[in-house]
Amino acid sequence: MTSPADSYRSLTERVQEISLLVSCAGLLDWDRETYMPAGGAEHRSAQLALLAGMCHERFTDAVTGELIAAVESSEVVADPLSVEATNIRELRRSYDRETRLPKSLVEELSRTTSLAYGHWVEARQASDFKRFEPWLDKVVKLKMQEADCIGHAGQRYDALLDDHEPGATTQWVASVLEPLRAELAGLLERIQGSSRRPRGEILHRRYARDAQEAFATRVAGELGFDFQAGRLDPTAHPFCCDIGPGDTRLTTRYNENDFGDAFFSVIHETGHGLYDQGLPREHWGLPAGEPVSLGIHESQSRLWENFVARSRPFWRHYLPVLAEHFSQSLADADLDAFVFAVNEVQPSLIRVDADEVTYNLHVIVRFEIETALLSGQMAAGDVPAAWNEKYRRLLGITPPDDAHGCLQDVHWSHGGIGYFPTYTLGNLNAAQLFAAAREKLGDLDGLIASGQFGPLLEFLRANIHRRGQQYRAPELIQVVTGKPLSHQALMDHLRTKYEELYGL
Repeated sequence: MTSPADSYRSLTERVQEISLLVSCAGLLDWDRETYMPAGGAEHRSAQLALLAGMCHERFTDAVTGELIAAVESSEVVADPLSVEATNIRELRRSYDRETRLPKSLVEELSRTTSLAYGHWVEARQASDFKRFEPWLDKVVKLKMQEADCIGHAGQRYDALLDDHEPGATTQWVASVLEPLRAELAGLLERIQGSSRRPRGEILHRRYARDAQEAFATRVAGELGFDFQAGRLDPTAHPFCCDIGPGDTRLTTRYNENDFGDAFFSVIHETGHGLYDQGLPREHWGLPAGEPVSLGIHESQSRLWENFVARSRPFWRHYLPVLAEHFSQSLADADLDAFVFAVNEVQPSLIRVDADEVTYNLHVIVRFEIETALLSGQMAAGDVPAAWNEKYRRLLGITPPDDAHGCLQDVHWSHGGIGYFPTYTLGNLNAAQLFAAAREKLGDLDGLIASGQFGPLLEFLRANIHRRGQQYRAPELIQVVTGKPLSHQALMDHLRTKYEELYGL
């Protein structure tokens, strides 16, 4: 008779083999968004659909379920915080979810989203939503089918959100966003009433691409990103792709007349990359070696991007270095002016360029549109008008074209519906984690100002990265910070920072 321990070993071997196939698909995805010629889209979609079907079929095989059942309730998982218990708990969740999806739907989703990406790129370049509309319609209808197969209590969005943020519901997200929206609107109104204004033009001078890349690569490395186990490449929409142990890939896009566009996206993706590189390699391909949720993953990118790289201590250390790379562009820029410029609050059209105060308003727009699409209250063709109206109402600005409006994000072409709320959850998580790190490390500002990023990275490694999926996101935040997740830490950070900058 096979023991629970033997069943556990067979299960982990099986799942890690499937994870190898998933990583092959990840590499094909990365290539598609960086260097693949446009003519390869049709063939690439077939490759990705085949791999998606193979992975789904192998994971949902009855043998997988039998092995999970053989270990559940056994002495192997007696300690609920052990690696074994973590793996079995999360594999059960994934298995129950995946077995509700027919292989044909999984393959069709992969095929459609692979093709949709190329059409999104073309539509964005042409600023013509009509080119992408039929593909968005296909993606939404397939995601509706996915949600209905998985099951929900009346809100399709719950089923898709749960894929990115386990346990989260549409109602809970709405309850988080609503009070945050109100407090952000109040702070924004006060800032707009201030007579102080930064010299934002400092960031829009001539910044040569090669020098931008050199500086951003240097900073990413000094923050702790291992370029012997990763790389940085250009793309249409910045992202981080973790292929596997020793291979984490960052991407960005460059604008020679906007320093912040590439630099802060590199730091953002570096935060993701540091998380991926910090996961326990010995558990790769298993829940104990995977990120907790997208909200926790996003907390790592937003922490390094906003709480570190937009801080005064950070630029006290790096502005002299930056001036060496761009001596002419920064000849008249002092520390105060530069810090104010990189923290300018100004309602803007592009989410990834948004300041800390208005960023979450961008997320609210997407959340409202996604829930309307999934419920059938909005058709794909209605998106541009709805988008523009929501931007006018929430941010006081109206996109002049589709590229600066509803075509700016890649996520819908990927089928990433239910993803956007995790950006705001990431901001909330980041604020609480940074406050906890400050309490633990003492003079964190002094460490950052002297270029010592190791203590902060080690705090995140020990408390977030190395834990894998030992805890679900809410429990993890409670364990690490001693408090349940709320918007209080984020608002405390924003008020302290921007009241000083704008003299409020």
